Amino acid sequence: MAYTVVIPARYGSTRLPGKPLLDILGKPMVQRVWEQAQLSAAARVVIATDDARIVEVARSFNAEVCLTKPEHPSGTDRLQQVAGELGLPDDHIVVNVQGDEPLIPPQVIDQVAANLGQHTQAGIATLCEEITTIAELTNPNAVKVVRDVNSMALYFSRAPVPYPRDAFMQDQGAMPATGHWYRHIGIYAYRTGFLHRFVTWEPALLEQLECLEQLRALYYGVGIHVAEACQRVPPGVDTQDDLAVVRDVLSRGG
Repeated sequence: MAYTVVIPARYGSTRLPGKPLLDILGKPMVQRVWEQAQLSAAARVVIATDDARIVEVARSFNAEVCLTKPEHPSGTDRLQQVAGELGLPDDHIVVNVQGDEPLIPPQVIDQVAANLGQHTQAGIATLCEEITTIAELTNPNAVKVVRDVNSMALYFSRAPVPYPRDAFMQDQGAMPATGHWYRHIGIYAYRTGFLHRFVTWEPALLEQLECLEQLRALYYGVGIHVAEACQRVPPGVDTQDDLAVVRDVLSRGG
């Protein structure tokens, strides 16, 4: 099954300006992400950016790069522009690998693409992993996902869902029994035809309240398949502390 990886890489970042170009042991972050994607089974890996500086750097390491409109409201809109410019057919699978995930395992990229190919009832495929600490369960930056018996998403939230009423009545500072809570991992597989439809839809109220773009798809009735990741996915880079962790991991050969 042939699929394409697109790596959205915006220059602007509130906490880390120029994030895709930040140095990680002699290479810019976006190159680290691109190299991980190149290790997957993707037929094509494309960097999508709104900034000429990133275009120049990407071309320096021979990456295919697409300069996209700066006003895109989301990474999905940026992907749709790339899919259109590449002329990808409606049934072609596109995997969105975030540009701040320099440690992403290539195996999970293959996994999410294969899952979408196997589940024709889904418009999107994504991944999750179990939450085992109370800190992560109650952290609004850790997005939770609830699934049905067929591993289709029921809801995504920044709140601890499902809410453990009885356990929290006894002690809100302790982790309830595990096996019920899952953190969403922000890697997505789409079909090109879905991307063309998505950008025509108005943002949903739920999406705006939670600041979670995937809720727009659920609101408009699109099924999202959510599997547990086949490998642990290290956190991405949002802060200087995150960047220091990544540098440390790679310096130790991780």
